[in-house]
Amino acid sequence: MSIKFHCEHCGKKIDAPDTAGGKWGKCPACHNKVYVPQPETEEEELKLAPIDETEEERQKRLLAETFQLTQSILQEKEIPDAGGHTQPTQDISSEKMTEAIVRYLRQMADGDLDSAQRTAETIASNRRKAKEILDQMSTSDPPDPALHDIPRQVLSGLIRNLRTRLS
Repeated sequence: MSIKFHCEHCGKKIDAPDTAGGKWGKCPACHNKVYVPQPETEEEELKLAPIDETEEERQKRLLAETFQLTQSILQEKEIPDAGGHTQPTQDISSEKMTEAIVRYLRQMADGDLDSAQRTAETIASNRRKAKEILDQMSTSDPPDPALHDIPRQVLSGLIRNLRTRLS
């Protein structure tokens, strides 16, 4: 049995022996280099499995549920905190806010991350005032006495991170 194919360059039909399959040869008509394909083998055809209608319906139902849940989440007006209820904005004095920010920076510098997280949540309740105080702290030269032992670059980084977190 021979391999029959067409030249890629001139389009002429070429008849090659089975032993030439997978090798390169010359077209007898145009003398260009051509690749001789492998001979076709008689392989058993695989038949498709029948479609499971119940699985199709289940997938459609799950997609519809996912869509409905996504839509209801997108339509929520308030974002609940971890406790499941929204936290009202508290009006806090500048002195109390400054104390909270200094406490947060001290906790971060000391590696007390759990306490710092709780303090940050308190600070976040009045973002605008906290941002103003952070801006003042970042431009003031002598740091707060409670923070004097923290290197200036580290303190600046902590202030910048808190400011970003509040944005």
